[in-house]
Amino acid sequence: MTPEELAAFIKSTLETAITDGEISLPLTDLPAEIKVERPRSREHGDWATNVAMQLAKKASMNPREFAEILAGKLVENSAIAKAEIAGPGFINITLSAAAAGELARFILTQGQAYGRSTAEAGTTVNLEFVSANPTGPIHIGGARWAAVGDSLARILEATGVTVVREYYFNDHGAQIDRFSASLLAAARGQETPEDGYGGAYIQDIAQQVLREHPEVALETLSDVQAQEFFRTHGVNLMFASIKRELADFRVNFDVFFHEDSLHESGAVAAAIDRLAESGVVYEQDGAKWIRTTDFGDDKDRVVIKTDGNAAYFAGDLAYYLDKRNRGADQVVLMLGADHHGYIGRMYAMARAFGDTAGKGENLEILIGQLVNLVKDGEPVRMSKRAGTVVVLDDLVGVAGVDAARYSLVRAAMDTTLEIDLGVVSSNTNDNPVYYVQYAYARTCSVARNAAEHGVTRTDFEPSLLDSPADNELLAALAKYPEIVSQAAQLREPHRVARYVEELAGAYHAWYGKSRVTPRADEGVCATHQARLWLNDATGQVIANALGLLGVTAPEKM
Repeated sequence: MTPEELAAFIKSTLETAITDGEISLPLTDLPAEIKVERPRSREHGDWATNVAMQLAKKASMNPREFAEILAGKLVENSAIAKAEIAGPGFINITLSAAAAGELARFILTQGQAYGRSTAEAGTTVNLEFVSANPTGPIHIGGARWAAVGDSLARILEATGVTVVREYYFNDHGAQIDRFSASLLAAARGQETPEDGYGGAYIQDIAQQVLREHPEVALETLSDVQAQEFFRTHGVNLMFASIKRELADFRVNFDVFFHEDSLHESGAVAAAIDRLAESGVVYEQDGAKWIRTTDFGDDKDRVVIKTDGNAAYFAGDLAYYLDKRNRGADQVVLMLGADHHGYIGRMYAMARAFGDTAGKGENLEILIGQLVNLVKDGEPVRMSKRAGTVVVLDDLVGVAGVDAARYSLVRAAMDTTLEIDLGVVSSNTNDNPVYYVQYAYARTCSVARNAAEHGVTRTDFEPSLLDSPADNELLAALAKYPEIVSQAAQLREPHRVARYVEELAGAYHAWYGKSRVTPRADEGVCATHQARLWLNDATGQVIANALGLLGVTAPEKM
């Protein structure tokens, strides 16, 4: 019996009790879904529900009295071994061994679909993450957003959400001027401008531009012409390089949106005009302002500066509106720690357009913290490629894609993350991704060994999965769908990583206590077959969870 099946059975039992007159309550007062949870202590059973405490007052009953009626009817089902009342009205439920063991069959029948649902079907989320300026390689902070954002997209899709992965290229403004000036200086053999970009990649791109355009004689161009030449061709090369880095990191986007297009298309002016029509735009000191204080901001914001040019915030208006017009029910932005002050103005902007803002609303902003790399106890502060910052390629070069992705996603995004390069590059249980992948590889090894000894999944007697180790492993497997749902709702992919580590621990413990293959002096029995089902079900769930994190599940290690 799965948690979903148990919840449905509890609801149907309540409906019967109401129909039979044992509980006086309108059927319409029953919740759409009954919630069942794992008790904090396994001694208290497999599942617990507080539905009696939720409904007792409406039924003019004491919660324990309500719980006793419900528990008495639940145990009439042979799948439920015990239903005991605890505290003010909790019901602790223990499944029969056969009902609990059936989970293994269910998981293997579902395969990759186990843990997935259609709970959020019909919702479209535009998820913008990474969005590094096209002026250099992806730094380690951007790498964290790449791993977390892509994992969040996969998890949202696992709950039925339609996700549009979007990358916003800031290709309009002063940073591009500094980038093209840096390329020009490198091509001419000059020092990097004071406010320019350094690192070997600048020299590499400058030389590549010259190689690809031998028809251009640099010495014949004015400074303005030469800088424009490198702007046109250098940004494209940097753009292509960033795309390759992300694709190699298993991160792909549906939309690459260029900031410049907002200004060229007139979208910025249109967004300002729309707010002006609603009466929240005013002029003061030669500039145009939006009265964002009416919508929760700490001060009003300039959208057109005194020189007539659009302020950066004006682009934000147009971009948000563009996403909503493209069909996004929710716009989720993943931003770095230096953008914390950005939240108030952006939420105010959404409200000015008549939308809602906050977790799960039309606009939601997630703020991430910094990543620090250490090696041999010392911080790693510089990249050979970028010169001044540590970049994605540095981490992948040391740890590989799997360990890099996993290490970046396993901590809550709003906490500072420290990654020990020695640990994430090691093939030991100290390396969390190795620990989990080894558990999966072990399930595959057990299955291969079982086949060699004639143990197959032709028959299955779930009641034989009755040892304490079996129960602990089944309990861990049953939690997976709830973990996926929570990770999606809370926007916390690290919950999946921490869960799969817990599952790997339960499996390693089970492996040490349970035999799937017969000893030399015995033949194959039904218990061996039942445990093979459980072994394979565990492998399926580990693979499913790793897939949501963009990490591979190797069959051999």
